[in-house]
Amino acid sequence: MKTLILSAHPNPEQSRANEALLAAAAPHATIVRLAHEYPDGAIDAAGEAARVLAHDNLVLQFPLQWYAPPALLKDWLDAVLTRMVYVHADTEGRQLAGRKLLVALTAGAPEDAYRADGRNGFTLAQLLRPLEATARRCGMDWLPPFAVYDVREPSPDALADAGARYAAALAALAEDRALAA
Repeated sequence: MKTLILSAHPNPEQSRANEALLAAAAPHATIVRLAHEYPDGAIDAAGEAARVLAHDNLVLQFPLQWYAPPALLKDWLDAVLTRMVYVHADTEGRQLAGRKLLVALTAGAPEDAYRADGRNGFTLAQLLRPLEATARRCGMDWLPPFAVYDVREPSPDALADAGARYAAALAALAEDRALAA
């Protein structure tokens, strides 16, 4: 099964963690760096719809910023999924049904900050509800998110471990196996 990763870091050159994940993912997926592909923010909705439909799985990879994905990913979702689900429902939107959607994110705070009693006051699942709702609306299978926490100053070992876990998760996704927690 073919996997498409949409990397939505607004400044990819500044992210050791996201770039380490992408390096580990390269053998397992098609990678699109949205900031490089669309520096002016003008999304090619038709081209992106075709790219999505050429893959079995979709991964949205991004740094969690102010409790949400970066604006470029929201713009991509608005342009591409609106086209697919509402404008071309019969020819594109219905084809999304059954495809898997995985969110892979990095967060600057440690994991315990993402609890109801943690510093942020919300769980990661709560913060990702809009993306889960999007997956459901599109008929896609929502998968438990892949998260790497505490990435402000990650050690080389932590980056290597995160990359290995990500590669394993993507291999499982491509083989249609359950993802490890």
